Amino acid sequence: MQLPDLSRLTQDEKNALILALWGQVQALTAQVQTLVARVAELEAKLGEPPKTPDNSSLPPSKGKKPNRWNWVFQNDEVVIHVIRSSRGAGVVAEVLGGHRPALWVSDLYSAQQGHAEEWQICLAHQLRDCAYAIEAGDAVFAPRMKALLLRAVVLARRHRDLAPSTRREYRRRLECALDAVMALAPTHRDGQRLRKRYGKLRPHLFTFLDHPEVPADNNSSERELRPTATYRKVTGGFRSDWGADLFAGVRSVIGTAARQGVSAYQAIQQTLRGQAATYPG
Repeated sequence: MQLPDLSRLTQDEKNALILALWGQVQALTAQVQTLVARVAELEAKLGEPPKTPDNSSLPPSKGKKPNRWNWVFQNDEVVIHVIRSSRGAGVVAEVLGGHRPALWVSDLYSAQQGHAEEWQICLAHQLRDCAYAIEAGDAVFAPRMKALLLRAVVLARRHRDLAPSTRREYRRRLECALDAVMALAPTHRDGQRLRKRYGKLRPHLFTFLDHPEVPADNNSSERELRPTATYRKVTGGFRSDWGADLFAGVRSVIGTAARQGVSAYQAIQQTLRGQAATYPG
């Protein structure tokens, strides 16, 4: 329902509008109460205890709820959330369904590797790891590597506006600087660990300079996961698979709609009417 310009309404028209909105609120409240009652019936059939303050906030680590993980897959147009009891690469294969993307941005978690033609390592995670190594005592490799990654992050803020030749030159300079960093011989174990890592993964550090549409980090995915983390803290997690799937579907619809300039309310309304063919879930 789209609200009219209130400054042009008479007092009687405003009163009528308030009554109409209040009627909608009452109708929605009744629907919620019906759903709550239905959930209680289903829980009773499943032999589960009713939700109480004592069991609604129990974390999965207590062993009374199965562990589940929220995966998020996204690009500039679509967001897909899935919640599964696995952190394995099989979840990625399930979502992609045989599709192999041209580009992929992720951290170094093994299940997220090897799914695309080209890969951009999340530089935000690498900065964090370098900071950890510095705090742990590495004064040789990690400080220089962190400074180099910060240069790359600064470039990533404007790389979409750079000419291809300019991006190639910046990458050449970064690669030369990386050669100098890799020539260092750290004695601290955390510095040695990082040097070994980047020796293997250096081709994937600056992929964003070859592809202006690719970010240098997966911070947007981290932001997509925050509502799920908030939900988990407030409720203690999901009590059923269908509840997790429903939540993931709603998050997918809302996230995708936001990328297309559609409000969450409109997106959910259109989805319930079967009019949201472009929205996942």
